Amino acid sequence: MNPLTHIHSRTVVLPFENIDTDRIIPGRFLTTTQRTGLGKALFTDWRYRSDGSPDPDFVLNKPEAKGCEILVAGRNFGCGSSREHAPWALTDYGFRAVFSSQIADIFRGNALKNGLLAAVLKEDDHAWLLGHPGTLLNVDVAGQTIALPDGHRLPFSLEPFAKHCLLVGIDELGFLLQHEAQIAAFESKREAV
Repeated sequence: MNPLTHIHSRTVVLPFENIDTDRIIPGRFLTTTQRTGLGKALFTDWRYRSDGSPDPDFVLNKPEAKGCEILVAGRNFGCGSSREHAPWALTDYGFRAVFSSQIADIFRGNALKNGLLAAVLKEDDHAWLLGHPGTLLNVDVAGQTIALPDGHRLPFSLEPFAKHCLLVGIDELGFLLQHEAQIAAFESKREAV
C-alpha cells in the first residue's frame, strides 16, 4: 500500500442511501483474491446497460467524474455482507476516500485496512458535500480535516492505529512485520525460560 497523507481532488456524489457491498461489487466478481482489476466492475449493475455499454446517466460515466478520487455517498454506505472486494474495487477504480454520514462498520474496517479512507462526517457537513458535487477538496489525513475551497474545514475522526497505517502505507500484517526482530527476541527469551 502507498502512504495516504493528503488527497487533493474533486468529489463524485452518489447520494443514494443504503448502498450495500453487493451494489458496490456484485457477488459474481468475488472469484478472485487479487486486489487489481476489480475497478472495472465497480457499481457494474448501475454503470453498464444490459448490453454492456456504459450508461451515460450514471455519475461515474460522466466526463466530470474522470479523475475524481473522493466519493461522497449517501447514508449507510457499505452495508450488507463483509467483503474486502468492495474497498478493493473502489481503490482499483481510483478512489482514495469515501465520505458519508454513516458507513457500515465492517466495510469501514475493511476499507481502512486496505488503504481507503472511509470517514463519517457530521450530518450538516455531509449534506453540504452531497449538495455540491464536484467540489475541490483538500483532505489532510494526519490533521483529520477536509478543507473546502473557501477555507472552511470539516473534521472527521480516525482510530489512531488505522490513521497510523494509512499515513505509513501498511496493513496490519505490515505493521507486525515491522516488529519482526522484537517479536523474535521476545520468543527467544520466552523459550529460554
